[in-house]
Amino acid sequence: MELNEDYIFNGKFGIERETLRVTKDYKLSQTLHPFTNKHLSKDFCENQLEIITPVCESVETAYNSLKEFSEKAENKLVKMGERLWLYSNPPHFNNEDDIRIAEYSGELGSKHDYRVNLQRRYGKKLMLYSGIHFNFSFDKKYLNGNRNEKDNFYLKLLKHLSVNSWLLTMLTASSPVYDKSLDNDGECGNAFKGYGSMRSGEYGYWNQFVPILDYSSIQSFCKSVKNYINKGALFSESELYLPIRIKSKGENSLNSLVESGVDHIELRMFDLNPLSPNGIFLEDLEFAHIFIVYLSQKDDFDFNEKMQIEAIKNHKNSAKYDLSDVQIDGQNIVIKATEILNDMKAFFKGNKKAEKIINYQINKLIKKRYAEIIYTNLMNEDTLYKGELRCVNYSEQV
Repeated sequence: MELNEDYIFNGKFGIERETLRVTKDYKLSQTLHPFTNKHLSKDFCENQLEIITPVCESVETAYNSLKEFSEKAENKLVKMGERLWLYSNPPHFNNEDDIRIAEYSGELGSKHDYRVNLQRRYGKKLMLYSGIHFNFSFDKKYLNGNRNEKDNFYLKLLKHLSVNSWLLTMLTASSPVYDKSLDNDGECGNAFKGYGSMRSGEYGYWNQFVPILDYSSIQSFCKSVKNYINKGALFSESELYLPIRIKSKGENSLNSLVESGVDHIELRMFDLNPLSPNGIFLEDLEFAHIFIVYLSQKDDFDFNEKMQIEAIKNHKNSAKYDLSDVQIDGQNIVIKATEILNDMKAFFKGNKKAEKIINYQINKLIKKRYAEIIYTNLMNEDTLYKGELRCVNYSEQV
């Protein structure tokens, strides 16, 4: 397939940004969700805002939409004496009583009940982690087969992205520092546990077991998830906390996946980056896009139990701050990442835009990753608030 054909890069794009609402003195907001706009929703907590872009025709358009809705939210919150918290890791809080579960009533009451069940299984603290989700579907011209072929294509892509999710994590990790209240109620001050991304590492938000799924068909995949729900290991498919998800159009459910097929794929590993006012840099979303394109051309393989366990292990290890002892396939992770990035440059040879996007990522490995810059800025401060990084230009830091 010729890579100069536009439809290979075309598709549908969407971004979701989870962000906590905080007061002027950086405490968790206790007010009810103040927005009625469908693009400004809420997640686990009543104060956990989810900014959802419409489906867009390009990465840049989706990013501009994210910027627009982020600014709308910020402008309203300023008038309320609140603001958006820029970090994936939460601010200081006294105890779980400060964490108000999102309130729903009437026909939506089951959403509140689901969150109560999550609280019982995981506690409330982990629910405060926030991040960026990137959604993408390929152009129909690229997926010109029947429904079954399309589903199998996305299952293959899901496998490749699952095996390689560690690369996106190490390149975008942006949450090395956290407040001590995450460990002990009421304790205050900056802390560090050796991770560049807390939420993607060992201390992050994971299932209490490694889900082993059947990728042989969309029906088998859904059945394997359903088995965990029937056993009580999962409350619902929404509790499948893996870095990558496949989704149907409309309602996110297993029944919809079986009946309607895969509509798009979702990448969930991106930290909120306090170096960017929008929580993420456009360059990182552009890289995620071409990384998906690159992996979509790879051959299929059997994603067996051993590989699934290894993929989760690699993802967690890639979230570490010091990567010197982290191994991927028997190689140091930085060497392995450099090999993949150079292979991508060869794959996209002649495409100047793609080469520029890849070089931006290579530059992080040569100079400084986001996590290093943020750690340097924040660990010299007593609290996250003193070292707040609003609208800092990344290029000026490296």
